[in-house]
Amino acid sequence: MALRGPKKTVVQLLSVVLVMGALSWASVPFYDWFCRVTGFGGTTGVETAGSDRVLEQTIRIRFDASLERDMPWTFKPVERQMELKIGETGLAFYEAYNPTDRPVAGSASYNVFPYEAGGFFNKIACFCFEEQILAPGERVLMPVTFFVDPAIVDDLDAKHVHAITLSYTFYEIDLPEGYAALDTQAGQNTN
Repeated sequence: MALRGPKKTVVQLLSVVLVMGALSWASVPFYDWFCRVTGFGGTTGVETAGSDRVLEQTIRIRFDASLERDMPWTFKPVERQMELKIGETGLAFYEAYNPTDRPVAGSASYNVFPYEAGGFFNKIACFCFEEQILAPGERVLMPVTFFVDPAIVDDLDAKHVHAITLSYTFYEIDLPEGYAALDTQAGQNTN
């Protein structure tokens, strides 16, 4: 039995709504996967070890730090830039400080500029892979270990890149259960 008239229109509209809903649900993980695979939007690669090839050609790595508007920490790179050989493993540190009288949890998002270099900038270890919790008055050094893939010199768009900027933005997140209880008790003790 074929649908006709208003019933057919309702079925078609419901189908369109379901397809659009499924596409919007899948768009976030698909976009994240696409950025990680291609380096689009400055998304970096993640590796478990450094490069097995080091070139004589050097590249300058710049480090940038910022905070989301309401994040109470101070956050900055220890070193503003370094020069290393392409393929050489680099180690840089960022400093974070919690000047408040309460524990604060944070998470960092990152980006690489220029975007065409994102797929060649590989992180081996990074503080951005996990939440960070700083106690009141705590200051920490957070390392990032990385290398620039030697394949960058063969890429049509990226081979002319002589400097890469690694940028992090920290934003406040909710404290885990145990810390949230400590924060509540600390607030009651100061009143």
